Amino acid sequence: MKGIIGVAKYLDDNAEMLANEIVQEISRKPNFEALQEELEQAIIVYTEFIKFLGKSLFSSENNVPEGLVEWSKSNGKRTASQGERVSTIIARYPPTRLVFIDYLTKISIEHGLSSEELVFINKRFNYLLDISINETIIIFEQVKDKIIQKTQQEVLKLSVPVVPIQDKTAVLPLIGSIDSERAEYILNNVILKILEMRVEYLIVDFSGILTIDAIAERYLFDIYSVLRLQGIEVMMTGIGPELAQTIVRNGIDFSSIKTYATVKQAIETQKS
Repeated sequence: MKGIIGVAKYLDDNAEMLANEIVQEISRKPNFEALQEELEQAIIVYTEFIKFLGKSLFSSENNVPEGLVEWSKSNGKRTASQGERVSTIIARYPPTRLVFIDYLTKISIEHGLSSEELVFINKRFNYLLDISINETIIIFEQVKDKIIQKTQQEVLKLSVPVVPIQDKTAVLPLIGSIDSERAEYILNNVILKILEMRVEYLIVDFSGILTIDAIAERYLFDIYSVLRLQGIEVMMTGIGPELAQTIVRNGIDFSSIKTYATVKQAIETQKS
C-alpha cells in the first residue's frame, strides 16, 4: 500500500505536467484531430482528472472522489454548449485510455509496485474514467436536447408570423408543412399575440402550405373557434383544391368560415 500512496502523491504533485505530456502524446496518434484551443482545454481537464485519480488511490474501496461527478457534468455542459458532437467526444476516449494506461504503468514500475498493485491502479483508473464518461454523456445529451428544443421553438416562432397590414387587420401566413406540434404552437402562443395586437380581422393564408395532417386541421378549426369567441373575424385564403379535398375527407366542417382565393380578395371584400 505504501507504494500506491507514493504513486497517488506523485500524481497529485505532477498532475499538470502529466496532463501536458499525455495530451501531446494523444495528439500525435494517427487520425487524431483537434484544434490547439481544444488541446489546451484537454490539459486543464486531464489535470483535474489525474488529481481525482490520485485522491481515489488512498482508499482500497471503489469510492468516487468528491467532485468527480459534478466535474464530469460540467465538462458535458461545456462541450455541448460549444457545439461538439457526442460521437467526436466518444471517439477520443480509446486513444486517451491507452495513453493514460501506458503512463500509469510506467509510473507504477518506477515506484516499484507489484503486479497486483499495478492492476489495482489500472482498474481504479478505468473505473473512474468510465464513470466520468457516463456522467459527461448523460448531461451532454440533456443540454443538447434543451438546445434543440429552444431552437425548435425559435423556428416555430419565425414560421408563424402575424403580419399587420392595416388598422386592426393582420395576416397569418402559413408556410411549409403544418403538423400537430406547429398547430398546437399557434393555438397556445400565436393567439395571445393576436389578442395583444388588438386585431379585429385576421386573414389566415394557406397558399404556402405544402402538407397538413388531420390532427393539425382540427387544431386550426379550434384556433378559428377561439378567435371567434374573442370577437375576431377570421377569413381564410389560398385553400387549394387538394387541401380542400383533404379537409372534406377528414370531416372538418369549414362551411361557416369565410374563404377567399387570395389575401387581396379578402382585403377588398372587407373594404366593401
